[in-house]
Amino acid sequence: MNAKIIGMGHYAPQKVYTNTDMEKFVETNDEWIVQRTGIKQRHIAADDEFTTDLATKAAQKALENAGIGAEELDLIILATVTPDYFTPSCSCVVQKNINAKNAAAFDINAACSGFVTGTVIAKQFIETGLYKRVMVIGADALSKATDYTDRSTCILFGDAAGAVIYGASEENGVMSIDIGANGADGDKLTSLAYRYDEEEINMRLSKNPNHIRMAGSEVMNFAVRAMTKAAQRVCKEKGFTINDVDVIIPHQANIRIIESAAKLLKVDMNKIFTNLEFYGNTSSASVPVAMCEAVEQGVLKRGDKFIIVGFGGGLTWGAALIEY
Repeated sequence: MNAKIIGMGHYAPQKVYTNTDMEKFVETNDEWIVQRTGIKQRHIAADDEFTTDLATKAAQKALENAGIGAEELDLIILATVTPDYFTPSCSCVVQKNINAKNAAAFDINAACSGFVTGTVIAKQFIETGLYKRVMVIGADALSKATDYTDRSTCILFGDAAGAVIYGASEENGVMSIDIGANGADGDKLTSLAYRYDEEEINMRLSKNPNHIRMAGSEVMNFAVRAMTKAAQRVCKEKGFTINDVDVIIPHQANIRIIESAAKLLKVDMNKIFTNLEFYGNTSSASVPVAMCEAVEQGVLKRGDKFIIVGFGGGLTWGAALIEY
């Protein structure tokens, strides 16, 4: 049996920070942000709104879209770097919220590659025959980990959640996969938990260890190479070329990264779906949110072959070739 997409849903908070709003926090302007990132606005969770709140709403929409009840889920995998708690896991909170009483649940942390990694795990569970319906959620409230005194990062991040349900099917679904990591460069993108690292803390303008710190140019160089090679590998595994793919849905981090990867892949930007101008970088949520909107806008249609590909902290990467 194959892991076939049977439903999806997404959610973003109502509150929005436009580029003009960002001028209130740091020295910047709309033109500077758009030229360097392609981002025009980002959704921001309310003070009393957290990752599980976003994830629950996306999960409910995915169930409605699939036309199934929560009790029919066998497993919930939730990818995040901004959990409500260390325990219980966000996935267990969502399980309770949607009353998915028959589902196992666990969280994963592969940063912005999290949803793709979750898809890889779902594929394994379904193909072994252990589970028939697996929900993979990417959800992050990055605004709660953002240093709004650092203009190199605060303009990038937003909050959202996306959920996709994979079901066992004889039809093509998740066809090939590629995940990997380069822990040697993990210090290029960090957010501290219990570990006390004075040097790391002092590298943050806010001196808040929980805030995200990123070495932008190094991460960008890694991202372009990693996404390009991963996309090529998932095509090669099935004997395809990138030209056989209808749509590419990359992690929505920075338009320059996406354009550079497109150039290396030798594909027109018209083949690549982007929505980062409206959301910014929402980490693990960016790929499933983009998948949902690609379907809603008629860009991704049943029978299409498409690639999801991402990169993130760790450093990590992941890609999957999927027939929708």
